Amino acid sequence: MDLSLSPRAAETGEKMWDFMRTHVLPAEREWTSYLREHGPHEHPPVMEELKREARSRGLWNLFLPRVSGLSNVEYATVAEISGWSPVIAPEAINCQAPDTGNMETMELFATPAQRAQWLEPLLAGEIRSAFAMTEPAVASSDATNITTTITRDGDEYVINGRKWFITGAADERCSIFIVMGKTDLEAETHRQQSMVLVPRDTPGMTIERHLPIFGYQDQHGHSEIVLEDVRVPVTNLLAEEGDGFVISQARLGPGRIHHAMRAIGMAERALALMVDRAKSRVAFGQHLADFANVQDLIAQSRIDIDQARLHVLDAAWKIDQHGARGARSEIAAIKVSAPAMATQVIDRAIEVFGGAGVSDDTPLAYFYAWARVLRIVDGPDAVHRRTIARMEMKRTPPYVG
Repeated sequence: MDLSLSPRAAETGEKMWDFMRTHVLPAEREWTSYLREHGPHEHPPVMEELKREARSRGLWNLFLPRVSGLSNVEYATVAEISGWSPVIAPEAINCQAPDTGNMETMELFATPAQRAQWLEPLLAGEIRSAFAMTEPAVASSDATNITTTITRDGDEYVINGRKWFITGAADERCSIFIVMGKTDLEAETHRQQSMVLVPRDTPGMTIERHLPIFGYQDQHGHSEIVLEDVRVPVTNLLAEEGDGFVISQARLGPGRIHHAMRAIGMAERALALMVDRAKSRVAFGQHLADFANVQDLIAQSRIDIDQARLHVLDAAWKIDQHGARGARSEIAAIKVSAPAMATQVIDRAIEVFGGAGVSDDTPLAYFYAWARVLRIVDGPDAVHRRTIARMEMKRTPPYVG
């Protein structure tokens, strides 16, 4: 079994690492200072500088095979590297969630007019977008539960409902929302839902509040939105009425690879920080690195990271070979394993740093918060475990007894 990187993946990874060392990681301090001074949802100018630099290096839209020519396995390497700076690096190369999922959705289902109006500006990094599915009043891990209605009235759809934890909505560059709701309450359960494109300035759509995660306000925000008699042209429908559930499943497959690999990148940075701290910090007359319990934390972290990486690369390879549907169990499994691993590794790093680990002096506290959130977004662990168990129980083992 050849686990080596392809020449293209190796070259792209080297370019990405050079960009990270020379531009992205040094920009973190400026990024943070700007947001502290101007507000958590403002847009630091340094980002536009990073985007221009990334484009000049050919590090742009690497997540989309049609544009980059990279397979899911090859892009996974880049996604991991970007996870070392998970807020800044993905946007700098135009590979940030939820835009990647929305661009993939439009790539698959948008009409030529929709692509020209919304997909092309997203690919150019000129605007941002949001995906509005989750609702506060129902268990949205089961997408068939959603209560938002999309009712046809002549040449328009009228949308009513409430959404929350809509990532990206706090950023004023977020120009377009993909909204999921029900168009036919009498249809078969998985054919009731549809998706429509709703521009930000559409009357009746109100952003009520920006929700924090563990007290942090992300720059792009996670917002609660009310849609009250929101009207859009019927031409804003994605695909056909009743295709909403199918679209949602197609959208989430590759994106879970991206999330998992970025989680591995966060874990790798946490481990690097842990090792550096252990080598430099002295307690009870010894460096922390000399204590067996600290060595255990480091060793177990390396084992866990490498296991998770192989797990995710296997899922990415199966998507490349068989499509997201053919890798359903593997996608569900890595969505559970990678964030859980990252949470554990980051927690060990915090332990080695002590008080500094839970402060803003290192990225560890934010990493921990975001890794824990990843165990909920795109479906909580329990739902993915349910999927895995159901598929496992359908398998026929070579021998029982």
